[in-house]
Amino acid sequence: MKDEQDLRFLDARLSLTRRGFLKTTAAAAAAVGAGGLVQTREAQGFAFEPYPRDDELQTVVTSCAHNCGSRHMLVAHKKGDVIVRISTDDGRYQQGGFFGKDTEEEPQVRACLRGRSYRQRLYSAERLLYPMGRVGKRGEGKFKRISWDEALDHVADKMIELKDKYGSTALLDQSYAGASYGVLHKSDQIEGLLGRFLGMFSCRTSSWSVPSYQGTTASSRWTFGTIEDGNEDDTFAHSKLIIMWGWNPAYTFHGGNTFYYMRLAKQRGCKFVLVDPQYTDSAASYDAWWIPIRPNTDAAMMAGMAHYIFANGLQDQDFINRFCHGMDAGTMPDWASGSPNGQENFRDYILGTDDGQPKTPEWAAQICGVSAEDIKKLAHLYASTKPAALKASWAPGRNAYGEQYNRMGAALQAMTGNIGVLGGSAEGVGKAWHAEAVAYPYDQFSNIWFSSIKSDRWAHCVLNYPNVQREEIGLWPRQDEMDGVIPNIKGIFWHGSDWFNQLTNINKEIEAIQKLELVVCMDSTITPSGLYADVLLPVATHFERHDVALPWYKGHYYIHRPKVIEPLGESKSDFQIFTELAYRIGQRTGMGDRFGQAYNPKATRAYWHDPDPVEEAYLREWWENKVMPNHQVDMPWEEFKQHGVYKFKLAQPHVAFRDQIENGAAFQTPSGKIEILSTTLAQISDWTRTMYGYHIPSIPKWIEPWESLNSPKTARHPFHLISPHPRWRTHSIFNNCAWLRETYEQEVTINTADAKRLGIVTGDTAELWNDRGRVVVPVYVTERCMPGVLVLHEGAWIDLDENGVDRSGNPDMLTLDEPSPAGAFAYNTVLCNIAKTDLTHRPGWDQLATSRAHVFRRDL
Repeated sequence: MKDEQDLRFLDARLSLTRRGFLKTTAAAAAAVGAGGLVQTREAQGFAFEPYPRDDELQTVVTSCAHNCGSRHMLVAHKKGDVIVRISTDDGRYQQGGFFGKDTEEEPQVRACLRGRSYRQRLYSAERLLYPMGRVGKRGEGKFKRISWDEALDHVADKMIELKDKYGSTALLDQSYAGASYGVLHKSDQIEGLLGRFLGMFSCRTSSWSVPSYQGTTASSRWTFGTIEDGNEDDTFAHSKLIIMWGWNPAYTFHGGNTFYYMRLAKQRGCKFVLVDPQYTDSAASYDAWWIPIRPNTDAAMMAGMAHYIFANGLQDQDFINRFCHGMDAGTMPDWASGSPNGQENFRDYILGTDDGQPKTPEWAAQICGVSAEDIKKLAHLYASTKPAALKASWAPGRNAYGEQYNRMGAALQAMTGNIGVLGGSAEGVGKAWHAEAVAYPYDQFSNIWFSSIKSDRWAHCVLNYPNVQREEIGLWPRQDEMDGVIPNIKGIFWHGSDWFNQLTNINKEIEAIQKLELVVCMDSTITPSGLYADVLLPVATHFERHDVALPWYKGHYYIHRPKVIEPLGESKSDFQIFTELAYRIGQRTGMGDRFGQAYNPKATRAYWHDPDPVEEAYLREWWENKVMPNHQVDMPWEEFKQHGVYKFKLAQPHVAFRDQIENGAAFQTPSGKIEILSTTLAQISDWTRTMYGYHIPSIPKWIEPWESLNSPKTARHPFHLISPHPRWRTHSIFNNCAWLRETYEQEVTINTADAKRLGIVTGDTAELWNDRGRVVVPVYVTERCMPGVLVLHEGAWIDLDENGVDRSGNPDMLTLDEPSPAGAFAYNTVLCNIAKTDLTHRPGWDQLATSRAHVFRRDL
């Protein structure tokens, strides 16, 4: 009876008849009895029909193309003209390679999540496929499709008009290496295709400052005479101590295999220290000693460390005597004593001999918020551990007077004798192994400019012209009649850059853009900058043109970049676009075809329709005439193309300044030594007639920034905002990739104590504001961020509401474009306020449709 009741219950729950249930269970019992659990039907697994199997795909080696801190291998798997999936280096592609090969001498150059998600960016809805002309107001994003003839005719005519009407400074070159960086297709401020094009046209205002590291560049050139001050990353494996000063290599690489070699160092007993306002994933990975520091006070802490080292006799005096200039009284040059500027040496400044203020750890602690005991402990650890790598990263230099941080870091590296030795570090800029970088015509036209200003001062120049002082915009001096002439900027070319989204003080740029008469945006994606353009020109991605990838400042390899697929839509390479524009300008200015032929001497006008033979010729010539003889490469061009990658085997690890320290070669400075006292700066008498505009001390010094947690401005804006690079974007690139944004969200990080005081919890939406702008963004509460500091990653695409509030959370709505003398961009010199808001954050994608990670995170 009970069995029948149970069966009726199952009938009701499972909608099974009693007969059917018994039949099924009997068959199952028979199967078990016959030999265990047996499936009742044979498995028929197969790939979803439109998705081809691997044996139907063609495999093509290529690489990433962006400024993430490296350029790693991508392997495109395609069927016909469609990339089906992307993988990366597995050891088999290099000469003598095999699957799984991964050695300290020849490591795999594996792509990160960004590179491996590139297929979604390639085929994204924001892909720019056709020339477009603006039909609405600037910033409305209203465009219509136009033909290439219409687009290029309009640009050529307008260029000629602006040059004739306003002169040779009317067009601003804002090219950068965001989307077009190879040895042939190159968007770059100095070596780029746009600079050469505008220079030949004799109408170009250039930008001399690099947003990422201009303060660092200035420091390295004054101190070492070169920006090639970096070791290859394999040298990290030989360090006994690595100090990650503002550096998070888990997110921002600075070489091809940084993490690989640092992991080797950890396995060999290396100690790690992180000096940073936030506890990063890198610190967690290496079990680093975290020293939280107030933003923009790094130079003060370094001065405190230098005082401890000098006061306790821990400096490497022999190294100082042999290689340093201006470190102490014994290394001062003869001319310094009679200098009208009253030169002082670094040691006397640190000990307070001249100004009466010793830069003790106690003095530094009051400024930087790090205890004097921790400053002493780190100084002793660094001075007594050999070899030790103080990696003075770029981020703390992206501050007001950021060059002083890097110069102070170089002084510490020198006074401890850690320069030019294996396992040490001299890094500021960090450029290491020298690559042959240019395959396109690089000649007398390549860097012609008629005015050059600091990149993020263009809006100030446009808004205040002609009432602008040269020092306000960092006007570069010239030796002709153009010296001191304020550029009358009327047009902008954005080439491989999203600078309108990435430069400081975006609201100021929005105001300035309305005064221009021509804005051209050349990109593969419709970016926030593109929304303010007059003409959008679709540029083919690196999958759709022939090139070779360089390592990015570090990494000793080349990666072949064939044309993997034909260009989508009507997109063309940047070289094609500038070549065709040159022909059209030549026709309109009486030069005929001479302008086009001079710009691209290997091509005829047929290059517009058939670029492949021309690009093959340029790249082959570059390989055979530059790479092979200059780097003793014996691999022919055809074999390089077949393998896809050439990895150099260095005889010994590349260490910057090894030759100077071991063999007595001179440094590339005026004194031939490491210049702690800069000869160049000491000889300047009229600062207004320099690119810097304002006084810079001849030795490294602590200078109070215009905004910090020590400022009285904290009464209104009590939080210091920093904007590090995210893991899921390369600046603004990949912002529209949902695969990456499923995992990481644009959010502001705040310390637990601050959040509790403000009544904010993880998942709330907050508004951040100051006198420059307002942004809306979700909140993440954690103890991994020091009190008083907010962290908001850079690069989110701006999304302005009707009141000008950015609902996406771009920190550059809040940054200041005030000139920092050596050119450092003050991205991290920002005070602001924060409060919970009812305004809606607009993430730019459908979170609920693709990911619920943020829902579960809210409960943490």
